Amino acid sequence: MGMHVGTADDDDEVVSAINTTPLVDVMLVLLIIFLITIPVVTQTVPVELPKDRSQVRVTKPENINIAVAANGKVYWNEREIANQETLVNELKAVAVLDPQPEVQIRGDANAAYEHVGKVVVAGQRAGIIKLGFITEPPAR
Repeated sequence: MGMHVGTADDDDEVVSAINTTPLVDVMLVLLIIFLITIPVVTQTVPVELPKDRSQVRVTKPENINIAVAANGKVYWNEREIANQETLVNELKAVAVLDPQPEVQIRGDANAAYEHVGKVVVAGQRAGIIKLGFITEPPAR
């Protein structure tokens, strides 16, 4: 058995062939990983996912709008409510209607939470089932 070491006068030749064995090994490993994981991903319970939709909520005429100003005054649509008891009595009159209208509270951003909380308590005392808060939509 002999081995050719080369001589001092041999020129260094440039190897122009690319060794593709490591590349093929990596590709085979990736192929095996994909073949194993794809059936796991596709085997799920078939459900119909909800579609994303953004709708502007339209205020129905039968809804009641209660506005709370920054100074704490409460307005039924555009009429000022004198005190808490008057608000409770008017909400009780509306609570017996069938179907019961939704009470929508429009609180000023600078109003104290106490004033908005009093309107919520009045709705609870009157037996209002649907009580909502109207806010500005986020900027796009």
